[in-house]
Amino acid sequence: MMDDMHHLPALPLPKGLESSYVDCTESCGLRFHILEAGKGGPDRPLLLFVHGFPEIAYSWRKLLPRFADEGYYAVALDQRGYGRTTGWDRRPYADVDMTQFRYTQLVRDLLCLVNRLGRKHVDCIIGHDFGSITVAMSALMRPDFFKACVIMSHPFDGVPSLPSEDPKDTPVKSNTDADIENSLAQLGRKHYKWSNSSPQAAAHWEQSAQGLTDFLRGYIYLKSAKDPRNKPKPLAAWTASELAQMPHYYIQKLHLSMAETVAEDTQGQDVSSTQSFLSDAELVVYVGEWQRTGFQGALNWYRSGTSPSNNRELILFAGRKIECPTTFISGKADWGNFQKPGALEGMSAACADFRGVHFVREAGHWPQQEQPDEVFMLICNFIRGLQ
Repeated sequence: MMDDMHHLPALPLPKGLESSYVDCTESCGLRFHILEAGKGGPDRPLLLFVHGFPEIAYSWRKLLPRFADEGYYAVALDQRGYGRTTGWDRRPYADVDMTQFRYTQLVRDLLCLVNRLGRKHVDCIIGHDFGSITVAMSALMRPDFFKACVIMSHPFDGVPSLPSEDPKDTPVKSNTDADIENSLAQLGRKHYKWSNSSPQAAAHWEQSAQGLTDFLRGYIYLKSAKDPRNKPKPLAAWTASELAQMPHYYIQKLHLSMAETVAEDTQGQDVSSTQSFLSDAELVVYVGEWQRTGFQGALNWYRSGTSPSNNRELILFAGRKIECPTTFISGKADWGNFQKPGALEGMSAACADFRGVHFVREAGHWPQQEQPDEVFMLICNFIRGLQ
């Protein structure tokens, strides 16, 4: 059983990094699995690290001990739906309670965790990929609690605006396609976020023909700087013709699953080159966790993100900006920087105290693994600049 954590293999952690559990079942229903380094008295500033998809807290293993050596209490968690955190709705697609996977729940989860850690605020929260959504929502909704944030690899350009009372007063954006799914389908393509939101997505991720090890290795390669074909550029508009310029791992062929996409697009490529930043032994950790938990819990967040009801909930925060100091860090070879046209440029308007964009050389979508030294330096410089 997933909820029985006693018989799981120990994670292969670097020196100074420990695995533990934090029981928040009474407040948010979860028993969190965390990795922590530098645990000590309340004088050590708390840094909270939030992973993306398809990752877990283990993705921060190269950074946490280093921040502990600098005097911080560094904590990474497995988010709701991921890894060794338990208590979330594990039922199949058709039966799951999607209220557990709203963006407001992301923030509630972190508040409950930090409270159980004995802290009253987070000095800096750092999030990558989907974790960047968690970070942005947390800083937006609770600026009193999250004092600074680092958004990585997934730009944040604000929340939906309130609709006008008179639809005629709402400007029509000529560079935005309101029915992007159908428009992409006419080109024989589909957006990965909507694909990951489908009833078939979990089975596609879990039952790949090449096996999960090769699937994940190939997926990681395609989104990394090791693939020389990754030459991202800004896109002019949220239209099918513009989005179709992105690689197939973002805008898939209409009739291919993600596993099939990876198998096709890695033919003739040296996927083993990613072993320079993710060894076979480290990849085994990810494979083992996903084989045990399945993917539906994590994919529920894609369902939430593509749901109109989630956008309606976010209207509660219409007009608000992220108030705390914020910076954006990403790999220079990451198409994620431009997957939503205009979002990267819009961060300065969405954040009241935006401290700039930093691109990491020789890194794609996994900068904290591909180039941990530079990411560590950039985060340290940002935090020191707050003092």
